[in-house]
Amino acid sequence: MNILLVNWQDRANPHAGGAEIHLHEIYGRLAARGHRVRLVCSGWAGAASRAVVDGIHVERHGDRHRFALVGRGAVRRALATESPDVLVEDINKIPLFTASLTDRPVGVIIPHLFGTTAFQEAAWPMAATVWLLERPIPALYRRASFHAISESTRDDLVARGVPRDRVVVIHPGVDASRFTPAADSSPRTAAPTFLYIGRLRRYKGVEFAIRALAQAREQRPDLRLLIAGSGDDRPRLEALSAGLGLAGAVEFLGFVTEERKLELLRSVWANVFPSPKEGWGITNVEAAACGTPSLASDSPGLRDSVRHGETGYLVPHGDPAALAARMMELANDPARLAALGQAARRFAEGLSWDRAADLTESWMAGLAGGARA
Repeated sequence: MNILLVNWQDRANPHAGGAEIHLHEIYGRLAARGHRVRLVCSGWAGAASRAVVDGIHVERHGDRHRFALVGRGAVRRALATESPDVLVEDINKIPLFTASLTDRPVGVIIPHLFGTTAFQEAAWPMAATVWLLERPIPALYRRASFHAISESTRDDLVARGVPRDRVVVIHPGVDASRFTPAADSSPRTAAPTFLYIGRLRRYKGVEFAIRALAQAREQRPDLRLLIAGSGDDRPRLEALSAGLGLAGAVEFLGFVTEERKLELLRSVWANVFPSPKEGWGITNVEAAACGTPSLASDSPGLRDSVRHGETGYLVPHGDPAALAARMMELANDPARLAALGQAARRFAEGLSWDRAADLTESWMAGLAGGARA
């Protein structure tokens, strides 16, 4: 097949995140299988306008701030240069409404839609723009087929008016050969330690993990929380931690390398993900692959990547007391912690990028052949 991808960034971009990893892990595998895969995306200062990344032929136009203005023109030119069997737009920022540019089959990848949570992440003009541009997706992509990465995202699309039979759910994978439990010689931390790893943005809900730790430490003063990642909410979170008397109990690690992330996921007692909405929650399954359970908000996406009572626990979003209770439960019951970790590893082993690529390849073939997802 000849596949034309559209995404705001490619994996080599310094600002690349989970959406880019997801796109390249799947379509890089399809390229390795002999499919022709091109990607139209934004660039950055000093970036080559063309490159081959993971076997994908990348064309970069503008930068991440101007791609909304130049992206449609770049896609139009790519379509004219070489007509694809399928056009796939990955909507993880502002949609470009590419379905109006071609009569070729169109697929749309949706990690998640922001909805009103956009107002928790961005200043109101940008948040309002995102919210408004998401609203016409069902109408302007009415002939497209959708790839949702979780059941929560599928349900969101259906609630917005996309017919259920036009949405296929394909879970992301995880590299379970790299993310593995620690060897016996590398035990978990002596003191019960929890980890948040991700961006430090207000909407991520990291403050609830800090408040939960403060409550739990009233009964177990040895509990600790590690916070790995960077973002503009760090000063506020550091002030909150200090104000709650958590000096020494909460440690801000800043940006960590992939090697350090692996060490952390193997050694902590549980991963904590208190966000109000995600597409999936890749950190939850990376932790699971390491045999580490997760404590996460019972929110869209996270409730799909954590199996409550099996691979971790879901708690009401924004409820520090409920999260503190689960922290205490794991801290006081190492046998339960071990059982959850073993089940989490089994769950992660069923999620592979090869399987995701297989399902995506079938979805693509159906689109190219005129079949519905």
